[in-house]
Amino acid sequence: MDNKSHQRLTNRSLAFVLAGGRGSRLKELTDTRAKPAVYFGGKTRIIDFALSNAYNSGIRKMAVATQYKSHSLVRHLQRGWSFFRAERNEYLDIIPASQQIDETNWYKGTADAVRQNINIIDSYDIEYIIILAGDHIYKMDYSLMLEEHVRTGANVTIGCLTVPREEASAFGVMAIDETQKITDFLEKPSDPPSIPGDDAHSLASMGIYVFDWKFLRNELLTDSDDDSSSHDFGNDIIPSIVAAGKAQAHLFSDSCVQVGLEKEHYWRDVGTIDAFWQANIDLTKFEPSLDLYDRSWPIWTYSEQVPPAKFIHDEDDRRGLAVSSLISGNCIISGTEIRNSLLFTGVRTRSYSMLEYVVILPYAEVGRNVSLKNCVIDSGVQIPEGLVVGEDADEDKKWFRRTDKGVVLITQDMLDKRASILAGA
Repeated sequence: MDNKSHQRLTNRSLAFVLAGGRGSRLKELTDTRAKPAVYFGGKTRIIDFALSNAYNSGIRKMAVATQYKSHSLVRHLQRGWSFFRAERNEYLDIIPASQQIDETNWYKGTADAVRQNINIIDSYDIEYIIILAGDHIYKMDYSLMLEEHVRTGANVTIGCLTVPREEASAFGVMAIDETQKITDFLEKPSDPPSIPGDDAHSLASMGIYVFDWKFLRNELLTDSDDDSSSHDFGNDIIPSIVAAGKAQAHLFSDSCVQVGLEKEHYWRDVGTIDAFWQANIDLTKFEPSLDLYDRSWPIWTYSEQVPPAKFIHDEDDRRGLAVSSLISGNCIISGTEIRNSLLFTGVRTRSYSMLEYVVILPYAEVGRNVSLKNCVIDSGVQIPEGLVVGEDADEDKKWFRRTDKGVVLITQDMLDKRASILAGA
């Protein structure tokens, strides 16, 4: 299919992003924000990846369904994604959970989040709908998946990751034939089916689905009448369609966007503290697996108008420097040594401090004589003078959240409780 055909398909398509989940495995990082609104990579939010993929793929009609603690997410979308022009038939609509159909229930599942907005989606006058999760990090050309969906005549086309078979039990897994038609869908199976011709790997669902809108509309209405249903795509809608025999697997490797530096088909679920820390720290590597500097497939976001980062003091024990690190705008590194770390916008660090493998979210401050290692610092946190984290596991666990892998999450509430206890001691 040529580029003009791609454009015509994307012009008739809506990207519907499910962004209402809390992401409870991120613990205190989602106490005040939904998982898609969590910061990532120095400037962006997690949801920017799904939205940027849609925009870069040529899709100009988008809707974002919100629910859990959505204020910071809505504010980000209003500030960073307000460049759509309705007169060109393009838009990004924010759809809060507002009991559109059922006045007694909020969204009961991912499928119900779409069903409750049927009237709104009808008003878009689209033929195809792409259902996206708003909480994964990856670069993908959705127009290629749309093309495959139309070419095969499937009722649903499902984006699939190739994962080691021994890890597939954590996912919804597809059994396929030689034409990539899905013959079975198994939710977290103990004995995952392998890919034909590749016994070592299985196909896992990415939570990305392409439907003809008329078909999905009917499926949602049928599902809503089923009292035994959980009204979820993975648990109910998809298994029903697979059983009818018209589901197609789309391999992520067929539409993953890669540039020179990217050697793998990069996809990350940063849904745990460990995974979030690791994915951010990985960006500091000499050749990171995810290239944020690729201008051909930019990750769009809200860009604050801030001054450049600044490094001050140049004495033997008081030198502002950063090695193998990402330092965002409006940061002032005052006499601090920083290694293998990522600092978001507006961070301030003071003299005689040392940071190693630390992720600091926006507008946090680090006091003097601080030593931090293997940490995630929440936004706006004030790290007090002399704090040491990352040397004594028992001491870290006493005040902060420390994972089994040794990553320490620090929030202002944790520091305030620590200060209160120490003051009363």
